[in-house]
Amino acid sequence: MSEDENNLIVEKKKKGRKPTTNNYFDVREEEAVRNFLTAETYEERNKIYNEFLKEPLDKMISSIIRRYKLYRKDMNFEEIHVDTHSFLMTKIEKFKPSKEKKAYSYFGTICKNYLMGQIMKDQKEMNRKISYEDISSDLSNRPEMAYYIESDDVSSEYIIKKFLEKLRENLNQKDCEEQEHKLGSAIYDLFENYGTIFPDTNNNKFNKNIILFELREMTNLSTKEIRTLIKKYKKIYFDLVQEILKK
Repeated sequence: MSEDENNLIVEKKKKGRKPTTNNYFDVREEEAVRNFLTAETYEERNKIYNEFLKEPLDKMISSIIRRYKLYRKDMNFEEIHVDTHSFLMTKIEKFKPSKEKKAYSYFGTICKNYLMGQIMKDQKEMNRKISYEDISSDLSNRPEMAYYIESDDVSSEYIIKKFLEKLRENLNQKDCEEQEHKLGSAIYDLFENYGTIFPDTNNNKFNKNIILFELREMTNLSTKEIRTLIKKYKKIYFDLVQEILKK
């Protein structure tokens, strides 16, 4: 067999190779989450958790810690894992099942932001400066990298409530394009659950990079697409704030 024929066979094998998939949290597990939330007894919940959820959640948390290098000072991997899993279980009740939302995405977001928040707290206590690039995103607190969501006179909760109303009105409009609707729905989910998704936030700033990271994961849109489409929703927000401050 000639060299050219060998190369052709190798090339065909490469093209025919099927991509690997990770299905440890799929339809069965999504259904188990819903059954867990509607279970009426502790025994029933415990059975569902042990049979369907414990192992997939363990794998998800392990993957997040390793993939994003979310390691904590003076804690080994097992301690970080157990702490994160325990925190997630305190938030599972806040998940609201619907056709638009996936438990896997919600749980992953909770875990990532909890770990990031704990790392930031550890760094503050130790009074050390460490590059946040090591934990997958730029989590610096520079003013130009943050959104301010409240003024001295208006609470953030009030602004978020009104913003969600405006978003809902916009998403219900017939002329809202598919990608705009996808991004708007993701923004709605973030703000509706901001108290859960962004734990231990002691000031009025939301880091742009954290939000951008979550929007990419929730929509599968590129950074460029998000930056273009989000202009519409930024205008809705700023117009709303101006309207509120004038009252």
